[in-house]
Amino acid sequence: MGAAISLRDDFSSADLHGFAKASRDADQTRRLLALAALYDGARRAEAARIGGVGRQVIRDWVVRFNAHGPQGLIDGKAMGRAAKLNDAQRRALADIVEQGPIPAINDVVRWRLIDLKQWIWEEFSISLHKSSVSRELRALGFVKMTARPRHQGQNELVLEDFKKTSIASLRRSPRVSLTARK
Repeated sequence: MGAAISLRDDFSSADLHGFAKASRDADQTRRLLALAALYDGARRAEAARIGGVGRQVIRDWVVRFNAHGPQGLIDGKAMGRAAKLNDAQRRALADIVEQGPIPAINDVVRWRLIDLKQWIWEEFSISLHKSSVSRELRALGFVKMTARPRHQGQNELVLEDFKKTSIASLRRSPRVSLTARK
């Protein structure tokens, strides 16, 4: 069994109790109180009971506390998976979307997610799902827009005759005051 890791000597049990009282994070408070028990001379098993964890976790908390102080006991946000496209590739994607497809070269008249997915594969050898392409486009500020459908027999010259217009001779009725009604 290895030697126990000692706590920093620039804090005391009272300091940790003060930090625990001021903390809004329940997990950090629990960890600070468990480490305060160690400052008071409790054994690691007793500190583990206070924290509701095992002794190995107490050791991990001591390492985090020694490295970063009380702030080291707050759980950070997980980083997640790294993005597949870098900034230069995103700029190239934004440029190709803004320019629009060239039907003779791209074999499409408008960009679909599946087309952009194929373009990314051909250009960068990166395989993305359609939803990932959509997410990248939204992050670049693009929104899905489609043209309003138009009937193939629609005649623009006759269209003006069917638009509703208001008659200029109609006027609003005059307002009647409350005293005139009585």
